[in-house]
Amino acid sequence: MKHTIMLAAALALAACAPSGQTSHALAAPQRMDEDSLIFTRTITRARLEHLDTLPIGEVIARVGKWFVGTPYTPYTLEEAGPEHLVINLRTFDCQTFLENMLAFGRVIKMERADFATFKRELTRLRYRDGKLAGYPSRLHYFSEWIANNDAKGIARNLTPELGVVDAEPIDFMSTHRAAYKALAGNDAFLAQIQAMEKRISAVPRYMIPEDRIAALESKIHNGDLIAMTSSLKGLDVAHTGLALWVAG
Repeated sequence: MKHTIMLAAALALAACAPSGQTSHALAAPQRMDEDSLIFTRTITRARLEHLDTLPIGEVIARVGKWFVGTPYTPYTLEEAGPEHLVINLRTFDCQTFLENMLAFGRVIKMERADFATFKRELTRLRYRDGKLAGYPSRLHYFSEWIANNDAKGIARNLTPELGVVDAEPIDFMSTHRAAYKALAGNDAFLAQIQAMEKRISAVPRYMIPEDRIAALESKIHNGDLIAMTSSLKGLDVAHTGLALWVAG
């Protein structure tokens, strides 16, 4: 890891390699019921504690703390079959933890806090321009995830104001095609991923070097979205998480 970070803040509402090929078709209804139950418990607690009255960053941080201890499972989005919205509140990887907590924060701040709205918010966060249109439409690289959600008015990318340019080209997925089952046998998907990588590489990306982080700590607030940059050639981000101040 380069020991640098990218930083984004959630905004108030306006108006990795894939896993195995095991089919989840038979278990899906039971799992959805379980996720719906977790969602309902979380929203009920949020209402009882009046989280909707707090700034969205504080809401995200508070709900994130409730999920501390949830099992970590890598590649939770890489389910078998065509691309579909994966909802899993029983176990997370770093990306899905961040996305789910941000979705919770947004839904809690809405008048209509139901499971269907939560699913719509996850779709908006996870897919380019909020449109699920196959595997290449997912925001695979976190630098594009930040930029696209900034453009959608969901989060504001703070890093350009605080950091320096990271000029390394992005091409990790296309140059490691065999590691991604959706790409391994699909030339059309590969071409779309390559085109996406060229677009990302053509736009300046920013990072905050390690020796600048301490001086900028006061600008990091509870619930901010943090990305740790990667030292792997062609990869922008190695890990993501939420900011939380604890005893200073």
